[in-house]
This record gives sequence, C-alpha cells and structure tokens, in this order.
Amino acid sequence: MLRRLLVALALAGFAVALVDVAPTAAQGQTARASAPAATYKVPRLPDGHPDFQGFWNNTTYTPLERPKGIDREFFTREEVLERMKRAAADEAEQTTPGTIADVHYDFTQFGLDRSQAPVAVNLRTSLIVDPPDGHFPPMTEEGKRLNAARAEARKRAGAITDAAQNQPLSVRCILMDRDGPPMLAGAYHNNYQIVQAPATVMILVELLHSPRIIPTHARPALPASIRQIEGSSRGRWDGDTLVIETTNFSDMFMFAFQGASADMKLTERFTRISEDTLMYRFTVDDPKVWTRPWTAEVPWKKAIGPIFEHACHEGNYSLTNLLRGAREDEKRAREGGSRP
Repeated sequence: MLRRLLVALALAGFAVALVDVAPTAAQGQTARASAPAATYKVPRLPDGHPDFQGFWNNTTYTPLERPKGIDREFFTREEVLERMKRAAADEAEQTTPGTIADVHYDFTQFGLDRSQAPVAVNLRTSLIVDPPDGHFPPMTEEGKRLNAARAEARKRAGAITDAAQNQPLSVRCILMDRDGPPMLAGAYHNNYQIVQAPATVMILVELLHSPRIIPTHARPALPASIRQIEGSSRGRWDGDTLVIETTNFSDMFMFAFQGASADMKLTERFTRISEDTLMYRFTVDDPKVWTRPWTAEVPWKKAIGPIFEHACHEGNYSLTNLLRGAREDEKRAREGGSRP
C-alpha cells in the first residue's frame, strides 16, 4: 500500500506542477478554467483545425456534485493532495482472505486503480460548475414522476440476480459510463484515443473498445422517432473548440442513472488548454427533469498509448457466475442450508 501511495503522490505532484485546472479560492480569481493560457499555441492539422489527436485520460478524484458540508468552489492544492492520498489508501485496502467480501474483482492488483493513471489535478470541489453551488438544479415534478416510475419498474423486475436483463448495461457488457455521453471517469480504464479526419472525429473509448464516430460536416439530424442508446451526435467547430450536440437518446441510455430523460440534449465542448491537457465541458439541457440546464467540466490528461482491447464480451463469466451463485443461494435456502 505504501508504494501505491507514493505513486499517487508522485503523479499528483507532477500534474499540479504542470497545470492548475482551477485557481484556489484564496486567489479570488474567477477566470474560466477552460480558457487556454495566453502563451499557449494550439497545434493545428493541415485543415486548420486544432489537433486533439492522441491518447487522453479523464481520471479524476473530483465528484460530480459538491459533497455535503463544503460550501466553496475550490480546495487548496494541499487539500486536494491530502484527499487524493486518502482515496489512494482506501483503494489499496485489501479484504480479508476467505470471506465473501474477498470474492471480487481486485483491480488494484492489476495496476488499474486511479492512483496509477495520469491525473490532471482539479482544485474544484465538484465537476459541476453551473449552478455555482456545485449541485444539480431542482428536479421538476415531471422529472420526479419519471424517476419514481423507473424505480418502480426496477422493483417489479426483481433482484438484479433474478435475470440477466436486470443487470446494468455495464455488467452485461453492452455500454459503460465511460462511453456516455457525457463521458465520465470510473474506477479504471479511463483512456480515450482521438483521431481526426477533415469531416469526422472519432473518439475510441478504452472500456469495451467502443468508438464514437462524430461527423463535423453538415449532416441532417435524425427524426425524433429514431432513438439510439448513445444518442445521435453532430459536431462542429467553434473557433478552437470542438462542439458536439447529442439528442435522440433511447430509454436505455447511460445517463438515465443520473435521472435524465431520453429527451435530454447534451452539448459537449473540447478545448485544448495546454500541451498535455484537454478540457472537456458538457451542458445537460433537459427541461423535462431539471428546472434549468447545468454544466460540468473535467480535464483530460495526456496519456501514453496504445489502447489495448478490452474483451468484456468473451464469455462474460462474471455475469454467468452472478446468476449461478444466486441460484445456488436459493437452493441452499430451500434445503435449509446456509451460505459457507
């Protein structure tokens, strides 16, 4: 564990030295974090657009919403490093051998935990930057009814171990939260590769090796009757910023777990603010669920490629064994036995 902590602190110190993603509160600055430094010149492709190509990682220790009890926008650098240190220690904790809790996927064993990934240290107390309090806006009455109906439908379906269809899309190897959109980090596998062509941008997501193909030329929007699990994305350039607007989500889309409806309009913005930092900013506009749009941003740190195949679908033994284990528990209960 000590070695992991040292790695975490070394990475954190290195990142802080390179980029302050947001000013400290003590500095009293309000400049937008997504604005590139005045001296930085964005590299360009032959077509004149900014060059975002390469490998990036959006690992972060900053929560989407501001934690309870914190009423300020920024931490100090020292506070952030201390929080990262504690988080790395928690991730390195091992379960007791021979217990049920010890039967789990130990991603720390394989060097996948956040402390061993490139991290752009974020001094913000939340990824949500608007509203300024760092929280979701109030939910509408329609949004409350929608999410209550979802909860009731899940309850009627039974336990997640009753059927494969009751498991989240990620467990079923269909779609991961890293895919989004919006694309937010998880505990590991937070790498992306961006490839640009004159009229298209491709973002390869490491988890499930899923590619997002985004046209940046004029292309008609899909009719409202056509819905897709990742929505329909259309890109354009606004100066040095790549803007992607996505609509036409299906009811199975990933951001439903945050309460959003399939009618959500998502606007993503990519701006390169330094040689090794790409600022990712997204705005959720969903009047069916929230009383106003809200915005979050997270820095992406330059990473070392290549991205290797993530073969979740090959057998998916974890899903099979989850269901098999549940049936075995039920059998023991019927026979009056107990779990070992």
